[in-house]
Amino acid sequence: QLQASGGGLVQAGDSLRLSCAASGRTFSSNVMGWFRQAPGKEREFVAAIRWSSGGTYYADSVKGRFTISRDDAKNMVYLQMNSLKSEDTAVYYCASRAGSSWFGVHRPAEYDYWGQGTLVTVSS
Repeated sequence: QLQASGGGLVQAGDSLRLSCAASGRTFSSNVMGWFRQAPGKEREFVAAIRWSSGGTYYADSVKGRFTISRDDAKNMVYLQMNSLKSEDTAVYYCASRAGSSWFGVHRPAEYDYWGQGTLVTVSS
């Protein structure tokens, strides 16, 4: 089970940290990802992390502004979002896929488990 939280209303340029609590099974051999979906748009990849090694992968649109991390002891995955822009407004989802390959990491269909979304609204 994945539980996302931390969304809210912020202004452009602000920061926000999203959290994803993982429970019910082991995710130590998985890739954990963050996706987002804006109104009227398809769900898009944001970032991913290999739980075992901590290796990360980012969408070009957030590279340099967002940081994904995980806390083994707490079974948590985080998305630190800095320099937020209005175009970052979306419902953000955490997800998990088996295995550690980056192949297809940006495709929602590759993920087995999804948390409920948390809404991030960035006002300009």
